[in-house]
Amino acid sequence: MSFFIRSSLRRAALGPLGRVSRPPASFSTAASSTGSSSSTSDSQQPQNKRGLSTTSTILLASLIAATSYTIGSIFPPPPFTILFPRAAPPPPSNPDSEESKRYTEDLESKLHTLPSVQAHRTSEAQEWYETRPYANFPEERRVNNLTAGALRGPGKLALKPLVRARKDETEALVWIHLGRGLCGHDGIVHGGLLATLLDETLARQAISNLPDKVGVTAQLSINYKAPTRADQFILIKTKLVEAKGRKARVSGVVEDLEGNILVEATATFVQPRYAKLLKPEVLKHAMGEPAHSHEPVLIADGEKMRGPHDDGVTK
Repeated sequence: MSFFIRSSLRRAALGPLGRVSRPPASFSTAASSTGSSSSTSDSQQPQNKRGLSTTSTILLASLIAATSYTIGSIFPPPPFTILFPRAAPPPPSNPDSEESKRYTEDLESKLHTLPSVQAHRTSEAQEWYETRPYANFPEERRVNNLTAGALRGPGKLALKPLVRARKDETEALVWIHLGRGLCGHDGIVHGGLLATLLDETLARQAISNLPDKVGVTAQLSINYKAPTRADQFILIKTKLVEAKGRKARVSGVVEDLEGNILVEATATFVQPRYAKLLKPEVLKHAMGEPAHSHEPVLIADGEKMRGPHDDGVTK
């Protein structure tokens, strides 16, 4: 019985001559046409997607490039501003002009509103005092002084330094504004000027701790950490490292207002053996003193000159 069922099934699959039966031609043609159209549409879809993807990539890249160029023009990265500085107008030629006075007054207002200045005045008022070096410096001496005279003025050292020092003279903070007229490379403050400012601020720290309050620079070592940009306020921090006899060692750093270290320095100052022949009052007034000091200003170093109430006799 099973044999007859298998035989009949085999005959149904074979044609009349024992060949395998095939579907009609019309059916094959329709099937092939359907398959080819399906494969064609499938092949076109990836091509369309690739075209859209390429266009989107180009548009996105163009948008990113335009945005980067615009941001870079407004806020250029540091290496480009150093290599390709922007042109800037020169400092005012006449320091007594109304333009110069307005410029200086504006900077003075900004100095007193600096967050670091205000915070220190509030939190460290008891142990610190505030002073302005050269505020009481005689004009005939000022004009021949480097930082108080030749380098003073709009676009250079427009303001007198603002000093906040510990009452025990172990530490000090000095805020200074650096104008665009103090550059070596355009837009970058000259390293020699920074060395001069460090020499003066470190000298103030050291001399305040010498027996006769007179000293000279014996050694100054400077390590430049980063370019110092012009037309900004800087903060110089000085500390007493050691005071022993006629010698004082001090250290200091120059920072921008964000706290980035620009320059580091160490120095040694020595009190000369002829210090007792000098009048330290002039130097003290030049460096800045505590507000309670009312000593008269005698305008010569190394000379004993008349004070405002002397009888005309040189003592």
